[in-house]
Amino acid sequence: MTGNTTFRHHNAALLSVAEVTAPVPVPSSEFDRVLAPTLKRLRLPQGLLERVAGVTERRNWHDSGDFQAGAVEAGEKALAEAGIRPDQVGLLINTSVTRENLEPSVAVAIHHGLGLQPGAMNFDITNACLGFVNGMTLAATMIDSGQIDYALIVDGEDAAKVQQATLNRLNEPQITRDEFMNEFASLTLGSGAAAAVIGPADRHPEGHRIKGGIARAGTEHHELCVGDHKGMFTNAKALLENGMKLVVAAWREAQQEWDWRHMDRYVMHQVSHIHTDAIVKAIDLIRDRVPLTYPKLGNVGPASLPITLARETQNLQPGNRVLCMGVGSGINTAMTEIVW
Repeated sequence: MTGNTTFRHHNAALLSVAEVTAPVPVPSSEFDRVLAPTLKRLRLPQGLLERVAGVTERRNWHDSGDFQAGAVEAGEKALAEAGIRPDQVGLLINTSVTRENLEPSVAVAIHHGLGLQPGAMNFDITNACLGFVNGMTLAATMIDSGQIDYALIVDGEDAAKVQQATLNRLNEPQITRDEFMNEFASLTLGSGAAAAVIGPADRHPEGHRIKGGIARAGTEHHELCVGDHKGMFTNAKALLENGMKLVVAAWREAQQEWDWRHMDRYVMHQVSHIHTDAIVKAIDLIRDRVPLTYPKLGNVGPASLPITLARETQNLQPGNRVLCMGVGSGINTAMTEIVW
């Protein structure tokens, strides 16, 4: 395999990871209530989201635009937990899918909200649900090179517009069963925010070493899941099938350099019961080492993985090996090892 799909870091450590939970719970039963006329007409049962996806609830913000404030709050929490001042940050990367405008970047508002120094580079990295993992890799590489000392990766997601647009469209009288199922994934989306601080390992022996990992692309499948503010349109069967093929290919290639068969945790991007179960079976993972947040939070896009990691930190012990695993529409996959 040519290229740089396998990579190692030499002096990067995760110093903190924090989440901000969106305040408004939205149970799946509420979507069933709204969609009752369509479900009846198409002869579909109530409770599909809970039974098929395993999502009983997700969270939303109070107002549109709160996702940016959530990202700022998550950033403040991560900096405080790491003991790093805003003026020490040399790089801010926002990785959110959510954005209100095409420009400027979402990062500029978060940079301003956090009071970061003018010398702190700031920009967005967007790669569907894989953005946060990509942001961590870029930040760790820049720390390895000595270009920066500390990086802050942030993500704020707001699924409310997509949810409402999808509900409105699925209640139109001409919607077919196939069209309904193609938009089913939109209803698993949730809102929330997360942030992580990465710094030099040689200055922070208390930090969690970011060892490296692997990335693989299957971009011939870039049309299988396409989303905007109006909804997310997914060929769920083909996306799952080809996503699993890519994950398995990356996993097998990684075994040439990494032994990930007996990790203490496998922290995955959170999508659904079907997605998680497929990965566990495909690469034979130990199921009780896979923490889950999708049942109560849904799919919070790129924020899902760091939120899950943040919630799991209290259960991790020094020396535990954690594999962060993400798959993003496109299709791309990445796996990164962190030693706690």
